[in-house]
Amino acid sequence: MAVDAAGKRLNGIIAAASATAVAERLHRQNCFLLCTDEVGKNGRIAQFLNADIALRRGLAKGAIAHVTRELSVMLEAGQDIDHALRFLVETSDNKRATGTLEELRDSVRGGKSLAASLAEHPHVFSRLYVSLIHAGEAGGKLAQSLSHLADLLEREARLAATIQSALVYPAILVVASLGTIVLLLTYVLPQFTSIFAQAGAQLPTPTRVLIGIGDLVRNDGLLILLGLLGLCLIVVRALREPHRRMAAERGLLYIPIVGPLIRRVQAARLARTLGTLLRNGVGLVLALAIARDVLGNLTAAKLVEAAASEVKAGARLAAALAAGGFFPVQTIHLLRLGEETGRLADMALRAADIHDEQVHHTVSRLVTLLVPFITVVMGLVVAGIVGSLLVAMLSLNDLAL
Repeated sequence: MAVDAAGKRLNGIIAAASATAVAERLHRQNCFLLCTDEVGKNGRIAQFLNADIALRRGLAKGAIAHVTRELSVMLEAGQDIDHALRFLVETSDNKRATGTLEELRDSVRGGKSLAASLAEHPHVFSRLYVSLIHAGEAGGKLAQSLSHLADLLEREARLAATIQSALVYPAILVVASLGTIVLLLTYVLPQFTSIFAQAGAQLPTPTRVLIGIGDLVRNDGLLILLGLLGLCLIVVRALREPHRRMAAERGLLYIPIVGPLIRRVQAARLARTLGTLLRNGVGLVLALAIARDVLGNLTAAKLVEAAASEVKAGARLAAALAAGGFFPVQTIHLLRLGEETGRLADMALRAADIHDEQVHHTVSRLVTLLVPFITVVMGLVVAGIVGSLLVAMLSLNDLAL
């Protein structure tokens, strides 16, 4: 799969000795290679396994941002790309990054451009990354493009790290609470069975129900866990179908708080990608085609694809995006202002900054509310279990009287 200068996707078969040769041939035709598959190499099962394993070949965004920043600093200091890559290879403490950098250095030494070399590693460097590097090389501003890329990746890595850090405490609280509940159900409650049997009394209905649940968890807990994992895999597999995934995404948009949050996240991704690409000299139509692939929401991606077609026909970007009713009004307003003032890239980046801050504050508030909510829910569950024990003990006292 490749994309031409107008942003149109191309699919086909090229007879070549390797993926590198394919990338070189497409590059001469002013096209960007996205991914290649060797015809007849693998069967269906092998392709499925390779698709899953491919996710592990990539590098974390933080590692890519670190490499990009160091590379930009060295180029700005006057080093050539070969010396910069050699320095990164010698100083990197990440084995996976070192291997990728060595391959990039060898490819560049072989006469390829940096963008063409990066395109040979689609699981590591995204289409956005490759396109920005290509634009930087074409415009003689490679160091500046790398700096913009580093800013983009570092911002995304900081946002992801903030969200992950905020979710650590709720996750620990949920695990600890579930462990307490399982202990009560599988160990504490069954102790009362023998006590009631010796007293010749029958356990109250709530206590018997809880003991039955505990027995089920103790005897078949592993099977239940495996069944839940299997169900999750089935759901994930089903959501790979575009129509099912789109239906699920549309359903999420109607959920209060969650729907607006999704819209803002997608608007921030679109605006930041678009602004970064335009600032580095990429055309609007091609920038929209690249931004479409960055979006994780199929509904948003289809709207951007339709907007790209309208823009190609002469329409204004803000009006084309507003027609779908997906992106926030604030995004549309800033993009329209950018088009009117000739500062579309700056206004797009400004919109991305605004939405990033909104997403950060929304997530922070949600996490703040999540902790007491989890505490209350788990407390009620534990109180219910303890209450059933108290009811059982009171029934023993009634029996003694």
